Amino acid sequence: MARLGALFCAVFSSSLVTVLGVPAANPFSPAQIINALGVGLVTDINAFITLDSLTTNIISVNFNVKNPLPIELTLDSVTASAGLNGTTFATFTHTFAKPGLVVSPLGTRNSGAVNNVLLTQGAENSLAIIPFGILDLTSNANVRGATIGGFLGIPVALDGLKQTAVPTNYTLDLS
Repeated sequence: MARLGALFCAVFSSSLVTVLGVPAANPFSPAQIINALGVGLVTDINAFITLDSLTTNIISVNFNVKNPLPIELTLDSVTASAGLNGTTFATFTHTFAKPGLVVSPLGTRNSGAVNNVLLTQGAENSLAIIPFGILDLTSNANVRGATIGGFLGIPVALDGLKQTAVPTNYTLDLS
């Protein structure tokens, strides 16, 4: 009986290694497909600059995410950089509280406050981009598709998402 168990384990393990080792038939990642279709997932950004931001180079933001699919999407985490004309002005990494940022089918949802956004060019230099009212985004997001109330779902890594001219609102609180 032990030999039969060992044989089963060996066959199962080699089958699993063979399946996992086969490259995917599709050479495009989900993020590349989203980029090619021009489906921007972020509809707008709100940036909040305080008096402290001028010395710490840290601001907070929130953004609206739209779900173009007829299934629920849940964002677990995102790493993003935002800039203009090829210059990066802000970066952040954020993990959403469990169960994640749940976006209903064909819906839109606000991210809530994302704190500790670093102004990579410094606050003073970053003030110059405010009149443009747009930012270009590059991001990596860990999402789950077909979730139910933010639970379960199919994990998908969206690495290399790109979006240009995202409308951006700036709120200056210098009191």
